[in-house]
Amino acid sequence: MRTTVGIIGAGPAGLLLARLLHRAGIDSVVLESRDRAYVEHRQRAGILEQGTADVLRAVGAGERLDREGLRHDGIELRFDRRRHRVHFPGLTGGRSVWVYAQTEVCKDLIALQLKEGGPLLFEAQALAVEGAAGDRPRIPFRHQGREDVLECDYVAGCDGFWGVARSAVPAALSRVFERTYPYAWLGVLADVPPSHDELVYARHERGFALLSMRSPSVSRLYLQVPAGTDAGDWTDEAIWPELARRFETDDDWRLERGPITQKSVTPMRSYVHEPMRHGRLFLAGDAAHIVPPTGAKGLNLAVGDVVTLARALAHEKETGSPDLLDAYSATCLRRVWQAERFSCDMTTLLHPAPDATAFDGRLQQARLERIASSRAAETDLAEAYTGFPLG
Repeated sequence: MRTTVGIIGAGPAGLLLARLLHRAGIDSVVLESRDRAYVEHRQRAGILEQGTADVLRAVGAGERLDREGLRHDGIELRFDRRRHRVHFPGLTGGRSVWVYAQTEVCKDLIALQLKEGGPLLFEAQALAVEGAAGDRPRIPFRHQGREDVLECDYVAGCDGFWGVARSAVPAALSRVFERTYPYAWLGVLADVPPSHDELVYARHERGFALLSMRSPSVSRLYLQVPAGTDAGDWTDEAIWPELARRFETDDDWRLERGPITQKSVTPMRSYVHEPMRHGRLFLAGDAAHIVPPTGAKGLNLAVGDVVTLARALAHEKETGSPDLLDAYSATCLRRVWQAERFSCDMTTLLHPAPDATAFDGRLQQARLERIASSRAAETDLAEAYTGFPLG
């Protein structure tokens, strides 16, 4: 099998890249190790930046987003029993974010790819990336019990942190930057309407809490817990009172409760692999970088990567110049590190560390009070949250 761009992974990054390339007249083949049902139902991110939403609309994947997605024009910060709303459009020149689950993004892009795009092979496990430093890279893969090879001009590694693409970059050329946080998020899905119409980020001495949502009838809520926590250690009877304590305010706001349908624990880490390119192999999304979920940047960073890559491949096709491809890693990493900075800032702003002192707590409160009282500080948060420029 032969194509121009071999794409490993049918998450949002790989699927959107295939769609962008299709619209640019560049053929591709997508290899996904899981089946379609798994890809369309694995729970991941739920916040789309303004730029991400705009790109999905531009490629024809915005119909359900506009019909079912929830536009949010701000977030609420809670601390010291106080509430402060950050209004995005007024601080960013009109930008907002959308609550629209990654599962739904994947469903929309899969439908488009199967209808209009090139081959999308589920249960096709990429075994390696060979010859990335040469002119004809190859992807050996296993599909339907048979082994085959995908020959291509370029390889896009969109196969996540545990995929095979990154391992094709020689260790001698790789640099890794990472931080592991001493806490995690206990996340629950509950069949109850959200208790607030926008996301609520709460800093409390007992730990961070986040009120989010998946739809007008389904709430998504998170509690800071120690790293290594087992979700089964938390009963429903313990979760709701703890959430209520951490969200408590001095007004009459109340947390609505309902049946919890799912529990999971998300570890917190920051990770960047440099470079994001080796020869004709280009890493994108979680294959190259991980952010803690506090800043809602993971999916959106992946979109920025593939927009940059698609633009560079289209430029090479139209002009014969490899300049944008050569600049891919540096271009992406500028945005990646800004997102890493913001995600780390949000994480350390809102999560008390296990060894935090009273001084550390006062600093967190002072930082929150600065955001609440300074338009400049509030604008910096709003600009980062709604998204850095793509590409």
